Amino acid sequence: MRIALAQISATGDKQENLRRIEDQVRHAAGQGARMAVFPEASMQAFDTGRLDINAEDISGAFVGKLKELSDELDIGIVVGMFTPADAVEVEGKEISRVYNTLVVVLPSMGSPVFYNKIHTYDAFGYRESHTVKPGEKLITFLYDGITFGLATCYDVRFPGQFRALAHKGAQVILVPASWASGDGKKEQWQLLTSARALDSTCFVVAVDQADSGVQGPTGIGFSRVIGPDGVCVAEAGGGRELLIADISTENLSELRRSVPVLSGIDEYGKECSFF
Repeated sequence: MRIALAQISATGDKQENLRRIEDQVRHAAGQGARMAVFPEASMQAFDTGRLDINAEDISGAFVGKLKELSDELDIGIVVGMFTPADAVEVEGKEISRVYNTLVVVLPSMGSPVFYNKIHTYDAFGYRESHTVKPGEKLITFLYDGITFGLATCYDVRFPGQFRALAHKGAQVILVPASWASGDGKKEQWQLLTSARALDSTCFVVAVDQADSGVQGPTGIGFSRVIGPDGVCVAEAGGGRELLIADISTENLSELRRSVPVLSGIDEYGKECSFF
């Protein structure tokens, strides 16, 4: 399958971001891609204002436009967006939280598939859980004969989630991200995505926001595709880019027989959940 990794730089303007998404989807389809994958927070970049204001239900106009594009161009589209969640009190203020959602629209498909990010980014002094409610369910879907799993950004630090997706049948795991900048963060991104491919013996398609030049959780680029053997198949640079990669799961079963990490029992993790 030919997959396009759309390394865009989102703004705080939902309509402008939708225009950027459409442009990249059309370019991807023109290059023969069967799927275009966009970063986390493609609907609205982090640190550009309240997320709940732009949040929409899956049945809203934002996803409706993605569905139109998918049907018109016969291409699957995966986009990071925000959907309404709940209200909580944080430091004496009521906050309307959202889900950090990946939406999947496929050509000629009825209802979209969606995944709510399970592990919120409460690290390095940042508290995503103040504004984002954690999800609870693992999600896989079938497209063109391949089973895909979904994970988002900080999820990549949790190997159990990737192994669990593989046990649910995933052959390729999509990881949209808005990776925070900082010392060593590029190296962490590259190491973690490669390690999760090895842990799960899955292809990992990791799509980050382009480097905006601003410190914070707004992307560093270097979107990449890693094979189930941990070898990087393709990698983007730091700027805006449409990275095209061809992957085949034809030999995946043979590799998993050769390296049967999914069938092994982790003695140290027997009493631990996948999360």
